Amino acid sequence: MNKNINTASQSTSSLPLLGQYWRGLGGWNYYFLLKFGLLWYGYLNFHPLANLVLVACLLLPIPNIRLHRLRHWLAVPFGIGLFYHDTWLPGIGSLLSQGDQLAGLSGTYLLELIQRFINWQMLGAAFVLWVAYLFLVQWLRFTVLVVVALGWLNVLDMSGPAMKLLPVVEQPMAGRQFDKPKAASDMVSPADIPATNQNLNAALDAFYQREQQRQTRFPNSLPADAVPFDLLVINICSLSWSDLEAVKLASHPVWQRFDIRFQDFHSATSYSGPAGIRLLRASCGQSAQQALYKPADPRCYLFDNLAQLGFGTQLAMDHDGDFGGYLTDLRQHGNMQAPLMSQQGISRALVSFDDEPVLNDAQLFSRWLRQRQADGDTRSATFFNLIPLHDGNRLPGKNETAPYRDRALDLFDQLDAFFEQLEQSGRRLMVVVVPEHGAALVGDKVQLSGLRDIPSPSITRVPVGIKLFGMQAPHRGPALEIETPSSYLAISELIARLVDGRQFEAEAVDWQALTRGLPQTAAVSENDNAVVMEFQGDSYIRLNQGDWVPYPR
Repeated sequence: MNKNINTASQSTSSLPLLGQYWRGLGGWNYYFLLKFGLLWYGYLNFHPLANLVLVACLLLPIPNIRLHRLRHWLAVPFGIGLFYHDTWLPGIGSLLSQGDQLAGLSGTYLLELIQRFINWQMLGAAFVLWVAYLFLVQWLRFTVLVVVALGWLNVLDMSGPAMKLLPVVEQPMAGRQFDKPKAASDMVSPADIPATNQNLNAALDAFYQREQQRQTRFPNSLPADAVPFDLLVINICSLSWSDLEAVKLASHPVWQRFDIRFQDFHSATSYSGPAGIRLLRASCGQSAQQALYKPADPRCYLFDNLAQLGFGTQLAMDHDGDFGGYLTDLRQHGNMQAPLMSQQGISRALVSFDDEPVLNDAQLFSRWLRQRQADGDTRSATFFNLIPLHDGNRLPGKNETAPYRDRALDLFDQLDAFFEQLEQSGRRLMVVVVPEHGAALVGDKVQLSGLRDIPSPSITRVPVGIKLFGMQAPHRGPALEIETPSSYLAISELIARLVDGRQFEAEAVDWQALTRGLPQTAAVSENDNAVVMEFQGDSYIRLNQGDWVPYPR
């Protein structure tokens, strides 16, 4: 028996005493301190468990000091990748999917974008933190602090990004009626349901299920006394309420001309192609991003509905539509088959971000009006896309981006002059101005200025105005303000209410009745890899099918 005890003792003593080989994180402490600082101010989409795994790999005892140091160097690329994963920057898949578009950008514009990523204030703060770390490391064991902090963050949120300071207890509400809101404010978020990951997913699913059931009902035919008129939908790229406020142009005279204005209209996306498709499919409720590239119910296509009622459809743009396959998207997924209005002889006003010309909008407006006057008293519906406000556009012969305010002021002045032309023409027209999305002039903690990969509320809340020309009883006084959350279905519904044109010759128009009960749509916006949804008055974001986190303020 003693022999067995001695054998066991020798076996135990021969095992490496790993406890004496515990070493600290060394310079990696600064890496994690930097992340904690960015997380505190909301600049990271932090993943606690992945970071804890990295710490565990760095701390696992290795007796050989050379192998220990080699491990730290081998971990550098993983640390860089994890840092990128913890940011709000577009995922690698998103970058690869947009590779062709990035290659199409001008070199000058690409250089400008790179310069925007350099934040000298944050670099200065990082330098101060580095000096403070070198000074305090003489007395403090930062490895212990880092491990404790990561452990606590994992306790707070074991299942996903830790953007909350306190844990939220999962209380599934599977039996609650997400799909039967009592009021507009409850469309997505009944007040007594907690904002847990499970409930947010359920709310989003219920939202899309409801939207699939909504549709504008156009008449099968127009009555005999229907009055012909023109519909002109002006779709402006890169214009939101946030942008207007940033350049102080929200009070420009053109915005005072409208009869109806939507104060809480959401574009549901922050990219041009999806925005164009959604507008052309305005006659159905809001669909998920992936559904935009699948066939839709024929009754969803706004311009097709109008064509069946005798409206001739037209398409006009101040660019060629090649970048990002924009024109292809309109034709394949928006079913806009009308030929592009001739651009021959129109002068160049700007050079776009991809070195292509941006044409003079005033000349295009005048050409369109002359053609309509030549066509006489017929019905038409025109989709007009404008891009002078897109990021990166510059004046001919210049290398730097033209100031956004100057370009916006020119466009608004041209629209104002065009509206004056329409007044004088005497034609019956319904003009709908609806931007695609904002320009992201003012960045936030999630995205730098000019980036739109994440459809934030400041990008997707856009100014929408409607003006009727040639009416016997035109609207007087300030515009009717639609304050309820709205999207494209409301535009389609309003067009359907006016499609017979009889309001143009009415001796009096009940504007309140005309706008009463327009469809409301909750603020849900989506791109390929990001969803932003308003829930109980706050915005939440989900990236790459991950977990929901509050949108950083």
